[in-house]
Amino acid sequence: MTIRDAVILGVIEGLTEFLPVSSTGHLILTAHILGIPHDEFTKSFEIAIQLGAILAVFLVYSERLIRDFQVWKRIISAFIPTAVVGFLLYKVIKNYFIGNDLLVVINLMAGGIILIFADRLTAPFRRFGEVNQLDLKRSAFIGLFQALAVMPGVSRSGATIVGAMLLGLERKTAAEFSFLLAVPTMFSATAYDLYKTGPAFTSGQWELLLAGFITAFITAVLTVKGFLKFLEKHGFAVFGFYRICIAVFYGLIFL
Repeated sequence: MTIRDAVILGVIEGLTEFLPVSSTGHLILTAHILGIPHDEFTKSFEIAIQLGAILAVFLVYSERLIRDFQVWKRIISAFIPTAVVGFLLYKVIKNYFIGNDLLVVINLMAGGIILIFADRLTAPFRRFGEVNQLDLKRSAFIGLFQALAVMPGVSRSGATIVGAMLLGLERKTAAEFSFLLAVPTMFSATAYDLYKTGPAFTSGQWELLLAGFITAFITAVLTVKGFLKFLEKHGFAVFGFYRICIAVFYGLIFL
């Protein structure tokens, strides 16, 4: 992997992390196109550059994250189920899920079909326009939906947003909660992976991580704001059709 490769992957991460299209699937596909071997460092790189996206959320929602304790209660309630699943399945995720091309294709396709009908299916349930209207039990169930994203191709944001809408949040509010929930989720996943693999990195590999981190941050700031504006006027069907196209393309390359 070169600095150029790291920058490209950082841009892909920033563009796809908060969209319901599966950042992991896009990173694997991009790495293949660039000729980057999917070795242990590449797997860790794909996880670690999520820190850039986390920083973007802090920047966009800094005032709310600092002052609103009620939001944090709901974030933590949703985070706990995800953390338990991620911790228990860490070795399975790293050794069997990541790099499983068939699983990526299946999840991209299935997620695409769900998103095409997501707005219509969740319409009867959506009634909360503010995150703080959620009780902690509903928040925890949203965390279970997010835990589905331990499988590559599912999309953390997609699973969380659809789950949040089924549990009562309006479309834009569900997206915002997904962004906020990403902070502890992605930070813990990245920190744990770096704790496990970081000591083996060379100085050159740390430079690659820094390049990916910076570009992921810049791109994610623009993506978060643009995605929310898009949702004010449009639904999720376009992302569903896009996922199906990517699933077909991915399958033609890897299967």
